[in-house]
Parts: sequence; structure tokens; C-alpha cells
Amino acid sequence: MESAARRRAPGMSPERRREMIVRTALPLVAEHGTAVTTGQIARAAGIGEATIFRVFADKNELLDACVAEALRPDHVLAEIAGIPLDGPLRDRLAEVGAAVEAYLDRMGMILGALRATGRREPPTPPTPGEDDAPPDGEGRPSLPDRDTAMNRTRDAIAELFEPDRDRLRLPPAQLASLFMGLLFARSRPHTGPDAPSIEEYLDVFLHGALKERSTE
Repeated sequence: MESAARRRAPGMSPERRREMIVRTALPLVAEHGTAVTTGQIARAAGIGEATIFRVFADKNELLDACVAEALRPDHVLAEIAGIPLDGPLRDRLAEVGAAVEAYLDRMGMILGALRATGRREPPTPPTPGEDDAPPDGEGRPSLPDRDTAMNRTRDAIAELFEPDRDRLRLPPAQLASLFMGLLFARSRPHTGPDAPSIEEYLDVFLHGALKERSTE
């Protein structure tokens, strides 16, 4: 007689299942916008469509969760934290540029696809300092607080300037703010043959950021 039984593997918690569904939905939302169906998402996730509605009230709530995930800075912060501090400053900043650019591209694809297919009203942002999320991950997701996300990103970038502090014309936090402004400006569409590359941005930025070398 077979072992009484094969025990069934424990199922996902509602929170983990929501995360899995959102991760699966993101590329589909980027491709189809609001036209994506819960049936498409369920097939891509390898689950029944009814499973989606056990953790999301409706498709709108799922789309809200996709927007909140696209706006979360956690992934880009983890990438920035993983950049080695022993390389040249230029290389460190180039890696930051690539990480932030990927984050902005992903966010732009999701929000752009939703706007292009008729979604105009974003979810209501949380009040800073309040935790409005209901228990067990249920209910409407909260958007990350913009100021908190910007401050965390600035602080992470400032750490990359610290090894060169003695060579800098401004404190690391100020340079991090300036560099973020440069990256966000670069994310806006540029047209024509004179659109600057990231290398050109870095050349200009570093020329102003580093102390002049002695000519002696």
C-alpha cells in the first residue's frame, strides 16, 4: 500500500499568488493594454481563470496591481546596490544609467499601453506615512510614494560617489540628485541626429563633477 498518502504540496498564499499573476500579466499588459483578458493571463500563468478572481476582485484591480508593480523602485534599487564600488566612477554611473533606463522603459511600456487603450485614471496614491493596504494582500493596491522612492534612489546613487568623495566638487547626495535629473531628462524622447548618447551625457556630467586636475 502506497504511503497514505502523498501529501499535497502546500498552496501559495494569496499574496504570493497575486505576485505571480502580476508578474505574468505585466508583459501581456505592455503588449495589449486594457484589451488584455483575464483568460490570456490565466493561460500564460498556467492557472484557471477563476483563480485570478480569488485574489483580485476584477480585471481593473489586477491592472491597478500591474501599475503599482511597474512603479515600484525595488528592482532598480537592488541593481544599484549590487554595483561594485571598486571600479571607476564612470563605469559605476554607466551601470546606474542602464538600470534606471530599463526601469523607466518598463514603466513607460506599461503606462503607455494602458493610456493608449483608454485607461486614463491611475489608482489613488497612498497618503505618505499611511499604510492603506488591507490584510493578506487583498483589495486595491497602493502606489509607491513618489517622494520616498526618489529619496531612496538618490541615496543609493550617492553611495556610488562615496569612494571618490575627495575628488568631487559637490557632496555625493547633491551629485546623485543632479545625475538623476540627467537620467530622467534623457528618458524623454529625443529626435534628430544630435540626440546625445549615454556616453556623451557621462562625458559632460563628469567634466563638471570632478575637480580639475593640476597642470603641474
